[in-house]
Amino acid sequence: MATETPSPAQQLIGGDGTHEVLECIGTQDAIDTAIGAVRDGGAIGRVGAAQYSDVPMNFGTVMRNITLTGGVAPARAYIEELMPDVRSGTIQPGQVFDQTVALDDVAAGYYAMADRTALKVLIRP
Repeated sequence: MATETPSPAQQLIGGDGTHEVLECIGTQDAIDTAIGAVRDGGAIGRVGAAQYSDVPMNFGTVMRNITLTGGVAPARAYIEELMPDVRSGTIQPGQVFDQTVALDDVAAGYYAMADRTALKVLIRP
């Protein structure tokens, strides 16, 4: 069921694509990259709120038998449990957060994410 010519994203990861892809950015380019990176018969999980309304599930994509699913991450459900581990250093959020701002600079953090100069911003009280 493999595609005849690997996409550029598939070529970067070895030619066939990956079984699962998480699309966590929410932009059109991100979903296009996810579709390009997933192997035929693979699955794409969209985390968070997409910033666009169209998903390119045309005939060619549908014939690849890709599963597309997702939803808004229930982050608030886990804050009480996980925040103490983040603060104590048990969980290292550095792999997710690439910028830290003070509570008074929340707006700057959102601008950084909107301008794509930061992926995720951690807010410190």
